[in-house]
Amino acid sequence: MIKAQRVVWPSRAKVDVETFTLPPIGDNEVLVATDCTLISPGTERAFLLGLPNAQGGYPSRPGYSNIGTVIAVGNAVTSFKVGERVASTQGHTSHFVTAPNRLLKVASADVPSEEAVFFNLGAIALQGVRKARIELGEATLVLGQGLIGLLSLQLAKLSGALPIIAADLTDSRLELAKSIGADAILNPEDTDFSEQLNAVTNGNGPVVVIEATGHPDAVSTALDVAGWGARLVLLASTRGETPKVNFYRDVHKKGLILYGAHNAVRPRQESSPNYWTLKDDSHLLLTLIAEKRFDVAPLISHRVPGEEAPKAYQLLMEWNPGLLGVVLQWNNSHVP
Repeated sequence: MIKAQRVVWPSRAKVDVETFTLPPIGDNEVLVATDCTLISPGTERAFLLGLPNAQGGYPSRPGYSNIGTVIAVGNAVTSFKVGERVASTQGHTSHFVTAPNRLLKVASADVPSEEAVFFNLGAIALQGVRKARIELGEATLVLGQGLIGLLSLQLAKLSGALPIIAADLTDSRLELAKSIGADAILNPEDTDFSEQLNAVTNGNGPVVVIEATGHPDAVSTALDVAGWGARLVLLASTRGETPKVNFYRDVHKKGLILYGAHNAVRPRQESSPNYWTLKDDSHLLLTLIAEKRFDVAPLISHRVPGEEAPKAYQLLMEWNPGLLGVVLQWNNSHVP
């Protein structure tokens, strides 16, 4: 029997690491030792603190971005071998047993695990970017340069957005956005924000707006600055109600198209144009990361041993703007 460790939230704003015994491996199962997991800062913070639209039950075992190494396979398993690295949506745990169809191979031996682990959050961002149906040369604004916003920025640029504009209230995040490809960086608190945005977009406003903050006030900003006939993607899960939205003025009269982009609305079995399955998007993200077309290394702000996860969540609850990608390291995995 293998003793393993995993993160658990026993109650609101409380984080522990518990020891548990793994079940025996079945003939059609795989045993994986986790290299690292990635905290999803917005979602995990919201559910840990029980914010609006994020009330879950306790105890809860969080996490859904995991890179690990196969250390044993059942007698009937032929699709995976011991020693192969795999990606999965398993939580923050040092080891786990699962079915082979819940794993994806990390084909490239060169990509570090701490970069490959961004596959799932990248895929979540991508399903929102796909809904915008960006055409080459369309001015695109990403509101919020937290982790999801920074991922969306790169994916929108890969999709053809030009110019790609980053907006945030924090200078350090704007500078990071510029370093990974933003054509323009703007602060919505500047008194001339609208004028700056119009200048960047030749007076037309953005054709696409991706709201990546989850803050109710940012939705109002997105509606206000979107250009005529623009597509607005609500990518971040809004934590609360947006007050005083005049749908005639803000949506109807401007001819806006609104897209709700929660990851749960994906197709389950088969991809179609602009609506891909999680498996297909995850495969693509692993490829983009391996081929250096999608740069996630600059987004890693903290590396924390898994057994010290409560320290990482304390930082998350404090919501320091310098916190972005928090990688939990398991099984002494400090190298690819």
